[in-house]
Amino acid sequence: MKFSFKIKSIFFLFLGFLVFLLFFLLTFLRLIFLPPDNFPYNHHVHIDKGKNLSEIANQLKDEKIIRSSTFFIILAKIDGKEEKIRPGDYFFKEPIDALKIINRLTDSDFLSKSVKITIPEGMTAVSIAEIFKDFDNFDTDRFINLIEDQKLEGYLFPDTYFFLDSVTEKDVIENMKGNFDKKLSDFFEEVGKSGRSLSDIINMASIIEKEISNSDDRKTVSGILWKRLDKGMLLQVDAVFYYIDGKKDSKVNFDDLKIDSPYNTYLYKGLPPTPICNPGLDAIRAALEPEDSPYWYYLSGKDGKIYFAKTFEEHKINRAKYLK
Repeated sequence: MKFSFKIKSIFFLFLGFLVFLLFFLLTFLRLIFLPPDNFPYNHHVHIDKGKNLSEIANQLKDEKIIRSSTFFIILAKIDGKEEKIRPGDYFFKEPIDALKIINRLTDSDFLSKSVKITIPEGMTAVSIAEIFKDFDNFDTDRFINLIEDQKLEGYLFPDTYFFLDSVTEKDVIENMKGNFDKKLSDFFEEVGKSGRSLSDIINMASIIEKEISNSDDRKTVSGILWKRLDKGMLLQVDAVFYYIDGKKDSKVNFDDLKIDSPYNTYLYKGLPPTPICNPGLDAIRAALEPEDSPYWYYLSGKDGKIYFAKTFEEHKINRAKYLK
């Protein structure tokens, strides 16, 4: 009886060991052959010269290129390539497994011929297209048409990107819109609590981006514009004329105010039909977090400062004082 009990104990112990071993092997294979679920598409990775394997593995883990830095290190050592990773720029169009990543980082043929492109806050689709006009596979008209068809003005996130010299208009849109979705993911809960739609917030942010350059004043202006909107008042913002007729300066004359366009907030109530530019995070946060104040009017003086007023009479005094 005791002998039979010992055999059963050994059997279950052995069975438990096999289950653990199988689980370990499946986990190991998963870490090797399956890329992370949130692996970024069309992603650029820069490996600095002098980085050791551990630092590279941690970087790849932070950038969501691999699932585990520990297993990546083990795999690189097993493959004999722990000291063969080449510094430089690498471009990952789509998810690949850890083994392929190691092979790519140790093969000079995969060093990216990428171009660094910085898209500043406040640019329109038309101005973004100008940046890429000299790329052979990029069609500026098609880019602008795609933005209009998909209603993506305002949703192309301004940032620094790395693009291959063979980049197409679809690649740029996919990267910039994907970056927008990633950056805004942290704000979705706040958007839901705000009682306003994401489209309205981005629309307002685009106005704030072009209207106010001073970050400290943006939330106050945001509060003023939302109050005007909620009260059914005309927004009367000058920034729309950059979008309507491509004005290069901030001077708005009486002829501008008469332009019959749905974007003219001096003639038509409410927000413009679409965002008037592609705003950055600072302007988006200002639109999402308006500051309550007693003010209903504001202007940007010739000295670059913003002057607020509680009444239209005060606003007229400010205009006479700071715009002449």
